Amino acid sequence: MTKRTLSYLIIFSIFSCASIFAQEKIKIKNITKEFIFNIKPTNNCHAATLEEVSTDTIMAAWFGGTYEGAKDVGIYLSKFDGEKWSEPYCQINPIIQNKDTLPCWNPVLFKSQSQCLYLFYKIGENPREWFGAMITSQDNGKTWSKTKYLPKNILGPIRNKPIEISPGIIICGSSTESTVDNKWRVHLEIFNEENRTWKKVKVKNTSAFDVIQPTFITHPNQKIQMLCRSKHNTVISSWSLNGGESWSDLDSIPVVNSNSGIDALTINDSLFLLVNNPLKQGTNWFNGRNVLDVEYSKNGIIWNKLIDLENQEKGEFSYPAIIQTSNQKIHILYTYNREFIKHISFNISPD
Repeated sequence: MTKRTLSYLIIFSIFSCASIFAQEKIKIKNITKEFIFNIKPTNNCHAATLEEVSTDTIMAAWFGGTYEGAKDVGIYLSKFDGEKWSEPYCQINPIIQNKDTLPCWNPVLFKSQSQCLYLFYKIGENPREWFGAMITSQDNGKTWSKTKYLPKNILGPIRNKPIEISPGIIICGSSTESTVDNKWRVHLEIFNEENRTWKKVKVKNTSAFDVIQPTFITHPNQKIQMLCRSKHNTVISSWSLNGGESWSDLDSIPVVNSNSGIDALTINDSLFLLVNNPLKQGTNWFNGRNVLDVEYSKNGIIWNKLIDLENQEKGEFSYPAIIQTSNQKIHILYTYNREFIKHISFNISPD
């Protein structure tokens, strides 16, 4: 832990010393495991997202096609009614632009307090050159608007769900991957739902960490914490005290990650969950993705394993998405060997 991380403990007063060493144990109950589909609609699938669209109904989205980046990759949807998933269907097809067919990437579902359901996604040959788009629904995903392209240099939430800090003010964690030197950098994009405007917010990065795909947890006193995937075998974090308008310098926290997507969830003011590949990255990009776990924290800095979702000698189990629905159940989706999307649900309670 660096000196800057230690300063977080003092500046933000997030936890007491006792809470570090005496974490409250958490029980998992009523765990279920299933695939969204058993007959593959496409050869390859990845990057699932999920949202509760109405009471007892969850919607999932992911991209699928021949392989990641192929010209036939579109965005697929399915709904879960509490008992079974509906048959997946392609909602967004690849687009033709300048006589070229461009695949779709990284959908993100989000339902705002205004009851507008958003489906953000990216379009382009690769993550270094893609651009942002979205469709919206006013009837919980039964019908959708036409595609709206986001303003220039605005990508929308890059992989993980936004947070709505006040009615109509939606903070999206975004990031870029340089076409020149492959630098990874995070930033924030704040969407004003009322006037449909976007504002880009920089994140201080003195150490030049290579980071992408932020996720958020919210702390007491309106503190927001950002957690990022990195190339450095660890999760990188930043904090905001003013509703996302400015952020502390990025710094590492003691959470090992294999350069793979993470997602986090705020349960209450003193309990947070993180879905993570907790191994160091190997020679190949997929090394370290054979283990996927759920970790819990009281403070956002010290994390402990809650449960392994996958722990196999080989395989890729990655790009998780996690939410808690109105009935207090936790739902997680993740890529299973690029062939299936797996759904895990459970309840949690203090021991």
